Amino acid sequence: MPSVVGVRFKRAGKVYYFDPAQIELQTGDQVIVETARGLEYGEVVSPVREVQAEDVVAPLKAVVRKATPEDAVQLAENKRKETEAFAIGVDRIAAHGLEMKLVDVEHTFDGSKIIFYFTADGRVDFRELVKDLASIFRTRIELRQIGVRDEAKMLGGLGTCGRALCCSTFLGDFAPVSIKMAKEQNLSLNPGKISGLCGRLMCCLRYESEMAIRQKNEDCPGAEKGEA
Repeated sequence: MPSVVGVRFKRAGKVYYFDPAQIELQTGDQVIVETARGLEYGEVVSPVREVQAEDVVAPLKAVVRKATPEDAVQLAENKRKETEAFAIGVDRIAAHGLEMKLVDVEHTFDGSKIIFYFTADGRVDFRELVKDLASIFRTRIELRQIGVRDEAKMLGGLGTCGRALCCSTFLGDFAPVSIKMAKEQNLSLNPGKISGLCGRLMCCLRYESEMAIRQKNEDCPGAEKGEA
């Protein structure tokens, strides 16, 4: 069975699996890995373990090395460049008169690409903007449209509970949430009370949903089978 190690690139980002390549790795180690878009800097969040071959998405890319102090300096420099690129991006979007909101900018670790994340109500013709940005930064430019949930995840904030948003602190992926979950928990169906900062149903409605259904079935055994 192949061995894998889980690596995350952002605080609450998705966990990706890599071949540890016989490198001694522990949770919390900073590593440089090979990805589809080049070398990236990430953190080991799950230890090395063996998995079934069918559970691996081929080809399984490898961990190149543990991150060095020089890599950390490069990461910090990339963060500085992202701040500059964001300001320039906002300015060029306004100059082109595009109906889009810039949310975040990501500079790949090896400097091969700059990704601009934005939201918009509909489709946006940003071809001229891409050319403009490419002429300024002299590297590959990608503009990626995201949804309002992704925007909240990137920007963060406080929920109605007073705690930091789940999506920006620990949720790696968004799971489906429905109004039915609120009904099962006898919650108010007022949109203002069950919607998050993103304007969508709060992710935490899902947390107690299974327990609410179980409790309902215990109180009324025939409910699960649809009996009267």
